Amino acid sequence: MKIFLYLMLLITAANCGSSKAPETENKNIPEETVSQEAQNDLLIGEVELEDFQQPPFSTWFDPMYKSYAPDEAALKTIQENINDYEIVMFMGTWCADSQREVPKFYKLLELSDYDLSRLQVKAVSEDKTLPNDGQKEYDVIYVPTIIFLKDGEEVGRFVEYSNEELEEDIAKIVSGQEYMHPYQQ
Repeated sequence: MKIFLYLMLLITAANCGSSKAPETENKNIPEETVSQEAQNDLLIGEVELEDFQQPPFSTWFDPMYKSYAPDEAALKTIQENINDYEIVMFMGTWCADSQREVPKFYKLLELSDYDLSRLQVKAVSEDKTLPNDGQKEYDVIYVPTIIFLKDGEEVGRFVEYSNEELEEDIAKIVSGQEYMHPYQQ
């Protein structure tokens, strides 16, 4: 059964837009996070935190959110800087990478007292589009894509998976350090 779940995760991850698997191991992914039923349900368009906390999405959102414990030093950097940004996040409820990173990102925002009214979350279809083609404005190819805006200008983006760990990548972006997401390297 574990082999079947692992294979399903690999297949779903490939569908998120990348044939390249993450090079870093993520210690916070419970194996049973993605249920078969949740993979077949979609949210499309603007979504809110409450949408992820309802079945079937809560089956993958809640365990990851609850189990995630970010590195304290990176979290402190995020807490000191993240409120300077507006954030636009594109994700797919069908995508294993989104199912892994989106709950963790919400936890980082909560721990940082981030004003969620400054966060736009757009759930895309399996072909990574929105009904109004809103993804084109931001050149979204892979999900999740988390875009950080300061004074209306993009200053950085997290794309699909982390170079190190999510909180370390986000800390670099919001503190103004040099950061290249995996597809820029």
